[in-house]
Order: sequence, then structure tokens, then C-alpha cells
Amino acid sequence: MKKIDRSSKVRTGFHQAKWDEPIIFELTQPGERGILVNKADAKVASSVQGTKVLPEFLQRKAAPVLPEISQPRVLRHYARLAQETLGADVNIEIGQGTCTIKYSPKVNDQLANLPQLREMHPLQDESTCQGIMEIMYKTNQYMCEISGMDRFSFQPSGGSQGILAMASLAYSHFKSRGEEKQRNEIITTIYSHPSDAAAPHVKGFKIIYLNPDKDGYPDYEAFKAAVGEHTAAFFVANPEDTGVYNKNVLKFTKLVHERGGLCAYDQANANGLLGVTRARDAGFDMCFFNLHKTFSTPHGCGGPACGAIGCAQFLEKFLPAPLLQFDGKKYNYDYQTTNNASAIGKIREFNGVAPVVLKAYAWIRSLGPNGLYQVAKTAVLNNNYMIKKLMELHCVDAPYIPGKQRIEQCRYTLETLYRETGVGTADIQRRMMDFGMHYWTSHHPYYVPEPMTLEPTETPSKEDIDEYIETLKYVFDEAYQNPELFKGAPYQSVCHQLDESNMDDPEQWAVTWRCYSKKFQ
Repeated sequence: MKKIDRSSKVRTGFHQAKWDEPIIFELTQPGERGILVNKADAKVASSVQGTKVLPEFLQRKAAPVLPEISQPRVLRHYARLAQETLGADVNIEIGQGTCTIKYSPKVNDQLANLPQLREMHPLQDESTCQGIMEIMYKTNQYMCEISGMDRFSFQPSGGSQGILAMASLAYSHFKSRGEEKQRNEIITTIYSHPSDAAAPHVKGFKIIYLNPDKDGYPDYEAFKAAVGEHTAAFFVANPEDTGVYNKNVLKFTKLVHERGGLCAYDQANANGLLGVTRARDAGFDMCFFNLHKTFSTPHGCGGPACGAIGCAQFLEKFLPAPLLQFDGKKYNYDYQTTNNASAIGKIREFNGVAPVVLKAYAWIRSLGPNGLYQVAKTAVLNNNYMIKKLMELHCVDAPYIPGKQRIEQCRYTLETLYRETGVGTADIQRRMMDFGMHYWTSHHPYYVPEPMTLEPTETPSKEDIDEYIETLKYVFDEAYQNPELFKGAPYQSVCHQLDESNMDDPEQWAVTWRCYSKKFQ
């Protein structure tokens, strides 16, 4: 029997399962059933109100159009879709820079799937929810300790909604002082997450952008010129998406406070800061964490998620209702801010995604303060090891602070590769899928030319990082030797190369089957 050659770390034999699988609405067969439910007997039917208690305008005129399909075909359908999934359980998830995908312990998934939690309803009486309310209350306390803030809400359903909540807090604060029309500007930086501009803009603020200086730090002279009587708040990520940490951030927040503004910290990139520095100590009045990133609950491709928002005590009265409180005997919801004319009201219907908060709670408790600090140290070590190895390659560079340590990620540039081969970062992204690996470019617009943004986190071993680096090197070599290869990639992954020419045309979008049926059938 021939010995398998394992000398190369590159998985050239990778082939992801690929099914030409229709969506479930295309599999429907009229009259087909997975289970037949008996009709209620007369006694039950007479005692159940059902839809009769609903106002007429809420009652359906016809039954919903749902797939009609047997159990075996449902099982095959979802089993095939599961085989097409790329993720941390089967792949080395290094390539999702700024989104911190790390290993989530399976025991935490089991906790969140316990029937005591899984079968709860958000509208249950408080007396029946004391367990999860205690967990959410204590997670709030942990968030306060980690950030230095005085109170947190888990109501926002993700990071961008957390940023919108911070913008709403700023607006409500100045409205309570009669200054909401004067304080109408938000200052942010081009390398903070785009939502740091987009969410306040949705709230009605004018956005002032800061460009970096030659070292990649927000330009302080431009900042001084921007801060004034119209400044409502300074929204910034630190480290920014380049991985550059502004060590002089306290100088920035102090100036904003001197001019009467607020400071809001985007801590989506907090994985390298746990136990090292705190938002409040850097002069911020409010911040948010993505529990589905930094605190090890699954990223979930947009959900389930939680953008935990925290603030200093003087802003607490503006937080979305209800807030959890403990009277020494039981936990209850405080709806007092609902009656506050200046409060921001609800961000979403219920008070957070309970399974996500539970997973974050379990992760924090299992690690403790020393463990969280070790997470940060390991994440920074992994990232800087990766930077050193990649910067040895001719076609890879990274703008700003040459030779200095970055935090948990880095935004590289493949400008040299593109100039010499015509192969760009989007081509590399598609080709990496042929090796079962994720790879991320950048938020738009591309301020760094041909960007490549990678974040190892604390999860991968040195061997994992080496495998990812060796695969990148292999693909770069392909670009020099056979650039035509990239025109058709990916070849071995779950999907073909997509036509993205209509991505900016809403008339071509179809986010639901009903929408697709109306537009294209």
C-alpha cells in the first residue's frame, strides 16, 4: 500500500460536498405531508378560542403558503445543505478579519439547547424566568467589569444595531438638554467599521470623517479642527480595522469632553484587549461588544447575535426599556425608562437573545479574569506571528506602523500581486474556497488597495496558522504561474462564481421566495 504523502500542509485534495439542491419551496408537492395531525375533538375545539380572539385585520384571509413535503425528503434536503456548510467545525477559520470567528465550546451549545431554555417564551411571567434573568443580570455585571461602564443592555440584536443604540443615546442625551439641533455631528474614522457612520446617519446626524496620519493613527490636527459646538459624539473603533491601536486615544476623548461632546467606543475588535484596557479608562461614555464575536458565541452569518451596549451612569436613564434589576430576593424588569420622554425606547421587541447571552456567560465563567487576559495575549501573539510570516512574502505588504506590533488583526495589501499578475484580492478570495478556507477582503470602499484582512483569534494552533499561511503561499504562486486559473474559481467549493453585476440594483434583489416568485416567475 502506497504511503500517503503528508509533507505539504496544503490540502490540494479538498473537495467540498456540492449538491444541486433546490430550495424547499421548489420541492413542494401539493397534498404531500410529513405528518398527519388529528383534528381536535369537539370538546377541545369548543374550548379553544384560536384566531377568534384576534382583531379581524390580523386574521388571515387564506392559509399561509407553506412547503408540502414528506419527512424523508425534508431530512435529505437539510442534510445536503448541512454538507455544503463551511465553518469553524470543519475549516480553519482565520480569514474573517474584523468579525472574530473563534471556537465556541460545544458544552455551551448544549447548555443553550436545554429544554428549560429552548422552550421558554419571552412573554412568560417573570416568576417563571428567574434563572435566565439571573444569568443576564450577572452577564451585565461582567460586561461592566470588563468595560468599566455602569450598566448594559442586551436588547440590540447585533453590532450595527448596538451602534444605532449608541447614536440614539447621544441624541436623547442632548435632547434632554435642549441641544439636539445644535449637536448634530458625529465624528468617526475611515478605518472604523462603516456602521459607525451609517447608523448615526440613519439617526439623522451629519458624519465627519477623519483620515489617518502617515502612521495610520487618526490625524489629531484634523480632529482638533473637526471638534466643536456641533459635535454630538466621537464614534471610533480602537484598534481600527487595520489592527492599529491608537495609544493616544485618551487625548482624543478628553478634547471631545472639553467641547461638550460624548465618546462612543466600537468594541467589535475587542478580542485583543480583554483584561488589558477598558473603554471607561480610555475616556468613553458608552461602548458595545459583539457577544457573537469577542465572547465566543457563534457568529451565525448575521444571527443569532447580540450587540451588548453599555454606558456610564449619567446615560443609564436613556437606555432601552426594560432594564433588569435585582431587589435582593428576585429579578425583575424595570420599565421606568418607558415613561422617560427622552429615552430611546425599545431597540427590538424583546430583551436580548437569551441563548446568546447564556453562551457568553458560560464562556466568561469558564475562563475567569486570568483566562480572558490569556485570550487577549494569545490572540495578539497569533496575529503578530502571522504578520511576520506573511510579510516575508514578496507580494504582501501592510500599510502603516512598519515593524510595530498590531493587535488582533491586520489589513494587508496585495497591490504588488495585482500589479505583477492581474490577480486581485477578490480572485484570491474565490480560490481559497477551493482549499476549504475562508478569506476576507475589506469593507467598501477599499481605502487600502487590494486589501486582505485576516484575524487568527486565540483559537488556532501554530500548526493551523502555518497551514493557512502555506495555502496562501500556494495560491500566490499559482497567480504568478497561471493567472488564467483564477477566472473560473472556485472549482472545488459548494458554489460557482457568482455574477455580482446586479448587486447594487434593488430591482434584482429577491430576499424571500415570495419576492422571487413575484419578480421572476
